[in-house]
Amino acid sequence: MAEGSPVGRRDALRNRRLLTDQARAVFAEQGLDAPLDEIARRAGVGNATLYRHFPTRAALVEEVFRDALSETMAAGERARTAEDAWTGLTDYLRYVFHGLAEDRGANDLMTTNLADVPSLKAIHAHNRETVGTLLRRGREQGTIRPDVTPEDLLLALAAFGRTVPALTAVAPDAWLRPLDLLISGLRPHPTTPPLPAPSLTPAQLGDVLSELAPHKGR
Repeated sequence: MAEGSPVGRRDALRNRRLLTDQARAVFAEQGLDAPLDEIARRAGVGNATLYRHFPTRAALVEEVFRDALSETMAAGERARTAEDAWTGLTDYLRYVFHGLAEDRGANDLMTTNLADVPSLKAIHAHNRETVGTLLRRGREQGTIRPDVTPEDLLLALAAFGRTVPALTAVAPDAWLRPLDLLISGLRPHPTTPPLPAPSLTPAQLGDVLSELAPHKGR
């Protein structure tokens, strides 16, 4: 059946939907480094069909996670409107980490940089803006220590986020306690010494997250 015929187009749409559905499930279970062969097998199509629809791993990731990343951006927008910056920031971080705990693919996305995924580039920029806005407002309100930068917090969150799949494998809510310990370190205290050494720059943080990426090829 010709692909340009009505039946061919319906088959192509069906295959694309099957691939994205199965990719979502496989990435959630195994992370973004999951074998693409496994996705094609579960979808009941050949590898050639997968690569015809999604020539690269990044293209498949973009298709699978676009909506979820948009929801995270919406959560960030809501957090920015909180009257109390501390509440806005902590509620936002807990929302994000719930997603990291439930989906290994989302964990890989939010804690690393994967090239050629437009939605991911947008969410990282939006996430930094959200965190930066709430940190600044928290400093002004006296609820967040004055020397912490967005890069300090984002690096700590990414490093901790990489451990979440291992924690949930042991106990589903095991990540809640260390996250609260991390968050509590943002509170100002008169006896807390200043942070040693300078903060990473935004570019340096991006380089670190790129090094953490689970898969750089297709």
